[in-house]
Amino acid sequence: MTVNRRVFLATAMGGLAAAQQTELPEPIRKLRPMLDGVVPISEGERAARREKARRLMAENKLDAVYLESGSSMYYFTGQRNPGQAAILSAKGKPDPVWTAVDPAKAAQALRDLGVATGKVGMEEQVRFGSFEGLRRELPAVDCVSGTPVVAGCRMIKSPAEIALLQRANDITIEAYKAALATMREGMTQRELGANISAAFRALGTGGAAMAIFGQYTAFPHGSIQPQQLRDGDVVLIDDGCNVEGYQSDITRTTVFGKPTKRQREIWDLERKAQDAAFAAAKPGATCESVDAAARKVITDAGFGPGYKTPGLPHRTGHGIGLDGHEWTNFVKGNKTKIEPGMCFSNEPTIVIYGEFGVRLEDCMYITPSGPRMFTKQSPAIDQPFG
Repeated sequence: MTVNRRVFLATAMGGLAAAQQTELPEPIRKLRPMLDGVVPISEGERAARREKARRLMAENKLDAVYLESGSSMYYFTGQRNPGQAAILSAKGKPDPVWTAVDPAKAAQALRDLGVATGKVGMEEQVRFGSFEGLRRELPAVDCVSGTPVVAGCRMIKSPAEIALLQRANDITIEAYKAALATMREGMTQRELGANISAAFRALGTGGAAMAIFGQYTAFPHGSIQPQQLRDGDVVLIDDGCNVEGYQSDITRTTVFGKPTKRQREIWDLERKAQDAAFAAAKPGATCESVDAAARKVITDAGFGPGYKTPGLPHRTGHGIGLDGHEWTNFVKGNKTKIEPGMCFSNEPTIVIYGEFGVRLEDCMYITPSGPRMFTKQSPAIDQPFG
């Protein structure tokens, strides 16, 4: 579950400022960069993406797709270019047409492409002001959702994308191993978060993760309440890093000290739910069936039902790629069929307010023969790494 990084980055950075004034813990000092051999996405692959977009535009009767700075612009062009917009044309030149983020100039660029009527797909990160401005400047053009084209391309990852996702996941596991080795009695959640950030930097990339202790692990996005690590506390860390823009998202839940019978039982139940989701995530299955498989394990144990707590209050997983959360989701009502090349988080969660929560999150990619994890699952509550 990638969380809003602004929420916990401020917390992590507060601890980081203090950590920078002292020597880094030995497990982090031993780390070395892990970026050797990383292969960026080629311009040839980006050109192929734009050609696929043209085919999808034709299928969806769109004349163009309008993009502003963000992950989709980067996906198709290799650039983010704040202040500029990129237009992909269904029939004109295959290269992106660049224009200022200004409705009048963007409208003129569309006219130059022969799009004065018809339909223009607006990528979902486009600002509302741009959408309204284009409708005003081109009243004969129908500005509609560009998601069928953009998601239609981005949901299916290429081998090059999967390789970058794999590296991001590998780095995240190494950062987590080093950071969890620094746990000590009295440590604050900010200190552990700062150690995770320092580990990512030592491994050659930017990254962060929220850290939660004790009863606060029941809150899926953590808590800003001050926390100090005590013997027997459940510890949850969640998030990751990026490599060439491609995101990891991993959660590990363990215990500082010896787990109780109750903690072990709930952790084991969570692992069974994660296994059930993995087994259900086969090509041709619906996304909602994966959520149902994981949720059944949890509700059969007496939690829930449905999305009620104690139990699993959120979706079982989300798409991942250039965004930590992207199309599509393992959630009730989503009948999208799973296809090879799709990438998802697998993260059923058991929330017990007032006690603790357990989330195990590993990301996976779909092959023609079934799902494959990017990372080894946790074997046990006191063994967070496979």
